[in-house]
Order: sequence, then C-alpha cells, then structure tokens
Amino acid sequence: MRLVFMGTPDFAVPVLRAFLDAGDTIAAVYTQPPRPAGRGYKLTPSPVQAFAESRGLPVRSPLSLKNPEAQAEFAALDADAAVVVAYGLLLPAPILAAPRLGCFNLHASLLPRWRGAAPIQRAILAGDAETGVCAMQMDIGLDTGPVLARETVPIGPRMTVSQLHDALAAAGAPLMLRALHEHAAGRLLPQPQAAEGVTYAAKLRPEESRIDWQQPANVIDRQIRAFNPGIGTWCELDGERLKILAAEPVDRQGQPGMLLDDKGLVACGSGALRLLRVQRAGKPPADLAAFLNGRPLPAGTRLG
Repeated sequence: MRLVFMGTPDFAVPVLRAFLDAGDTIAAVYTQPPRPAGRGYKLTPSPVQAFAESRGLPVRSPLSLKNPEAQAEFAALDADAAVVVAYGLLLPAPILAAPRLGCFNLHASLLPRWRGAAPIQRAILAGDAETGVCAMQMDIGLDTGPVLARETVPIGPRMTVSQLHDALAAAGAPLMLRALHEHAAGRLLPQPQAAEGVTYAAKLRPEESRIDWQQPANVIDRQIRAFNPGIGTWCELDGERLKILAAEPVDRQGQPGMLLDDKGLVACGSGALRLLRVQRAGKPPADLAAFLNGRPLPAGTRLG
C-alpha cells in the first residue's frame, strides 16, 4: 500500500516501523515541528521524525492543515490511506477525504470509552481494570469514527502510566497493520461505535497534580501512577513543594496528611500511603531511604 503516516510521540514509532517492515510504501511522514527541550532548550525533533529520518523517509511538519496549500500538497501524495497515531493536529475534512480509502487512527482506549487527549492516564485515574487499543476510520468528530478492530489490555493493580503506555504501543502496532490490510482487501468492515458508554479523556490539568490527603489512599495512588512521568504529583513539606513519584497503599488509619512513622507512611482520608520515591524542588529524584538521610521525616510531620 502507498501510505501517509502522521504521528509524533514514542507511542507512534512502533506503528510506523510495522508498516515499513511489512513492505508498505510511506509516501511522507507528517509530525509536529521540533520543540525546545533539555536545559539548553535546543530544538529537538519528535521521536517519529528521528525514526523517519533514520529510515530515509521524507518528513513534513506543517503548523496547520487548514490552508489550501497544505491540503493540496497532502492530496498530491496520492495515498491509499493515511495512518494517524497521536499526531497532534486536527485533520480537516479535505485531508480526511484525500486518501483513496480514508484516514485511520490508532486510539489508546476501548472506544467509545475515553475519547480524547489523555486516554491512558484517565483509565488509570478512574481505576479501570482494563483498557485497550482501537483501529478506527476517522471522521470529522473527536474519536467518533467506526472501529475496524480492537484489542483489550489489562491494567494491573500497580501499573504505571509508562508501563501501560508500552503495553498499548506493543499491542497497537500489529493491530493497526492487520486491520488496515484486511480492510483494504475487503475482508474487514468498520463497525459504528456504541452510543452507550461514551466518556471523554480530557488533557491533564496542572491543578489536578496536587495531592489532597483527604482522598482515599487508593485514589491518591492512582493519581501518582497516572501523572508520573509527566507533570507529576506533589504536596507541600514546610512550605516547599515535594513531588511524590512512587508510593504504595498500606492498611493504616490516621489524620490525613500526617506521617504515622519515620519511614514515610502518610495517613489519607482512608488508609495510608508508604512513600517510595520523592523529589525536592531543584533536586534529583531519590528513593525514600536516600531522601531521609538528608531530610528526616519524624512521625507527626504534616504534609500539605
């Protein structure tokens, strides 16, 4: 098949690799422009751009696809289909209609649950027992198109967003490859999404990252696992921001926000959390034992 690939983060790279390894022709790769990163704010290409250039593929990084010139350039690629994975730009109707078969998206949820920008994090935050990946034909709505194929991925009780991301990426690449080839051969028809069970995975907001110790321990635990890496979760210790990078629930009770021992056990609204990995402002992350060597936390210390 002659394809256009559209994607930006690490999650998209295994899908691009799968189509290349299958022998499909990638007419062009669309990705977000390089962004400043690191201490020097050096312009850094996206993971998809870096991989595409390593394979000698032509890369395009338009700021918008809404103007007629960008749409004409896309249509001139004469693609059978476009494969879209976490690209980062909305596709207007002329782009969706340009490829012979249309545009197809790999979405990291079991649609119609968790349509939108942050399906992996929202699934963990909600305490879902499972999620998955869907290969879907795109329409003008937000993740509303019919689904070609889906695969379920369990969410383990201690699974972090990084672990779930990797599991979904591993499941998504072969699913997308198989679904699009089967559809092109006429052996797989898109099925409309159910009208029931629609939820939206809004982008994570910075104000969601502060820990409220009045919440149950299992809720805060899911918050920690869903926000790290990323914007991270935090609380206050003596007026200073303290990031909580890892913790685990413990069956203890106490006044919320109060340390119950000198080894990082914090009481929550119900239950408690044992802190495992933290980070002070301006300092590198540290396991709790190393942190306590420089900053003891006696029982009775309050976290805000």
